[in-house]
Amino acid sequence: MTTAAYVRNVEGFGTVTVRPIDPDRDAELLHGWVNEERSRFWGMVGTTVEQVREIYAHLDSLTTHHGFLISRDDEPVALLQTYDPEADRVSECYEVLPGDVGAHFLIAPNAAPQPGFTGSLLSVLVGFTLRDHTRVVVEPDASNEKAIARMVRAGFELGPEVVLPEVDLPEVFIPEKKARLAFLTRR
Repeated sequence: MTTAAYVRNVEGFGTVTVRPIDPDRDAELLHGWVNEERSRFWGMVGTTVEQVREIYAHLDSLTTHHGFLISRDDEPVALLQTYDPEADRVSECYEVLPGDVGAHFLIAPNAAPQPGFTGSLLSVLVGFTLRDHTRVVVEPDASNEKAIARMVRAGFELGPEVVLPEVDLPEVFIPEKKARLAFLTRR
């Protein structure tokens, strides 16, 4: 069993647990999430369970990028990835400051969405991400209006629209991406 990296009880919402992804144990669950059309901006639609396992095993081998499974009251509800912007293609698109951390998050599919769920969860994820950093940078796809609006509601300040360059390495290929930068500084 993987040890929790962060646990926070949110009044009226439940206990949120953040734990590192276990590629072998979590690949099948994550595969179901990232292969839905609603997750197309995640860039993994069409992958197999084994490819998802390999992607997160690779991520787990890095010291600059980290994957986390988020649960509410022991039920998996989201995926969070954090990264050092200096070690990522985003560094080619803005001036990285000391204390910056990059983040991607994906809310799990939910048959019965609850009002305020994403906002409550996002506040916990921001709290977790800013524990050891002073500013979070996110770079949702520029055409993902829902994600951009969500970031603004969460207090992020919109930055420029940028083009993240293609990454073509033996262990990973990431196509070019038109993104909208957004920043949240710890108060």
